[in-house]
Amino acid sequence: MASMSTADSSRVTNAQLVLLGAFGIAMGLLEAIVVVYLRELYFPDGFRFPLRFLPERMLRMEMLRELATIVMLSALAMVAARKAVLRFAVFLLSFGVWDIFYYVFLKILLDWPQSFFTWDVLFLIPLTWLGPVLAPVICALLMIGLGLSFILLDRNYGPVRADKIAWLLMASGAALVVLSFVRDYAGIIIQGGYGKDFAGLAGNKAFQAAVAEFVPGRFSWGLFGAGVVLVALSAMTIFRQTTHRINDA
Repeated sequence: MASMSTADSSRVTNAQLVLLGAFGIAMGLLEAIVVVYLRELYFPDGFRFPLRFLPERMLRMEMLRELATIVMLSALAMVAARKAVLRFAVFLLSFGVWDIFYYVFLKILLDWPQSFFTWDVLFLIPLTWLGPVLAPVICALLMIGLGLSFILLDRNYGPVRADKIAWLLMASGAALVVLSFVRDYAGIIIQGGYGKDFAGLAGNKAFQAAVAEFVPGRFSWGLFGAGVVLVALSAMTIFRQTTHRINDA
């Protein structure tokens, strides 16, 4: 293995990793506190399915808040790294730490979730994502692993290299994971014919009534697992392509 110089200022340093971890932990706490407020206001008897539908204005505020978190993570990645792959790595790492500690702090503050198989609302954009807590925790650990792997590969082997197939595998895996989260609400929208007014779903009374009766059943672990495997295969491919470039030189 040909070791690269540690003087390259374009690399993510250990000090930066510590700060990124601190950011993720702090934002996990902040988001958990926001959820404490929301549950106190709208779910005083406990957060469980079927869910009470939030007022349209509050639902849109939540969607804006979630969009803001993505902007924050993206801006952090742009500031923390110069290379596109490292920016992606920082985004994944920060997001993963954030998500893990979000659940850690929810457990501390609310003694929730009761188990890893407790269902949760994960995201609202472009439609509601649902899944047992174990699924986003697995995703968070995978994101942390990918982020750290890309950063360490860059340190030890130079710029991370990956062909189109590797990125296609990762994108396909991510798409399957997202599909496993949104399929329940997508099914409600398709079966009820609500897709014609997708932008106005937050204020659609019939859709609200359908959601108010919905209780999730079985999670699509097969679909989710297939997505995780594809992402893992992509990571292995990127590792091989990056390290073989140096070993073959």
